[in-house]
Amino acid sequence: MDIEKRFDRILAIYFHLQAKPVVKAQDLADKFQVSLRTIYRDVKTLENAGVPIYGEAGIGYSLISDYKIPPTLFTPNEALSFAIAEKLMQHYLDKEIGQHFSNALLKMKAVLRYSDKEHLAYVEDKVLINKRKDFLNTNVPSALAVLFEGIAKKRQLTLAYKSAESTVVKERRIEPIGIFQEGDFWYFMAFCHRQDEIRQFRLDRVHKIELSGTPFVGKYKPLSFYLEKKGETAEVQTVRIRVSRKAAHYLTWKRKYYGFIEEVEKGDNVEMLFKTRNTHGEFARWFLMYADEAVILEPLTLKKQVRALLDTYLKKMEAE
Repeated sequence: MDIEKRFDRILAIYFHLQAKPVVKAQDLADKFQVSLRTIYRDVKTLENAGVPIYGEAGIGYSLISDYKIPPTLFTPNEALSFAIAEKLMQHYLDKEIGQHFSNALLKMKAVLRYSDKEHLAYVEDKVLINKRKDFLNTNVPSALAVLFEGIAKKRQLTLAYKSAESTVVKERRIEPIGIFQEGDFWYFMAFCHRQDEIRQFRLDRVHKIELSGTPFVGKYKPLSFYLEKKGETAEVQTVRIRVSRKAAHYLTWKRKYYGFIEEVEKGDNVEMLFKTRNTHGEFARWFLMYADEAVILEPLTLKKQVRALLDTYLKKMEAE
């Protein structure tokens, strides 16, 4: 057995226990890609070393309250990772959470060795990530922060929201379940009291959001359950297209968002297979970007969608 590898894993398990109120053995096994038996043995090693771990069947492991060890020094590579982490957080998070993260990171930087601080300061200026203006609604700079607070405190939120199908901003009262990123946008799943069902919302379509003092009425399962359920209920459509070899690489940038499965090279062309949930005609509109270099092989319904879009455009051109 690799003793050094086991030592690193046991130490990492300890940090997981210190960072979370409860940690499940299965989650640890999945993270470190080892068996449950190995995790049980590693936890026992920590207990034998004097770490006060409380375990309950079906619940998980936790450290006895108030048990801590002094801050651990970061390795040089861990310290350098702060540079990219802060830039990424500023790009993907809203203004308020981004500021909270920067403040937390500043406290972490304070315990670095002087040499690591020098290296980090040098590298920070060498990393640049341009923030997309349409990624978040800049008029609601604390939307993510309010969502996280509502989830953590299990309190209802009131928001002004404009859906993709509507031109009117409507007031809604929701109970947020979880937040996820898909494609180029943040989304959140929530129980909507107005619709009396669990709905998916896109963060940049929120025009106002506030935390209320009203607690959740319902009890909800983990976010992953609702995302899997959403995938099961949506109708999956098989799509095959043929693209010229010279244009095929352009499709690789976005095709994963449309259910790409595989590609097969055939002479001067590439055939691509998709399993897509083409709920609002997104695939047809995306395909039109490359229509001069591509052909739809199946299904017929997609061909009709593309033709309808082209007919509409041609009529507009003729009317001008």
